[in-house]
Amino acid sequence: MNLFEGHGNREAKIRYLDGDFQILMPGSYVVCAMTGKHIALDELRYWSVARQEPYADVMSSLEAEKRAGALPNQKS
Repeated sequence: MNLFEGHGNREAKIRYLDGDFQILMPGSYVVCAMTGKHIALDELRYWSVARQEPYADVMSSLEAEKRAGALPNQKS
């Protein structure tokens, strides 16, 4: 059994770290903070450590950074 099997179809609780994440409560997916899409844990590639949010894809991640004013070329 791999790390992501056997936890049913429920949302996992995750602590997002630099380049990794820690599973706090087992589950099979997390919910994208921008789109609401379910992201299987083995497909999770994008997240914000500062905001502790997962993203479904690079475009969702970029949009979240824009909304947060976190891009280097954005004025505060």
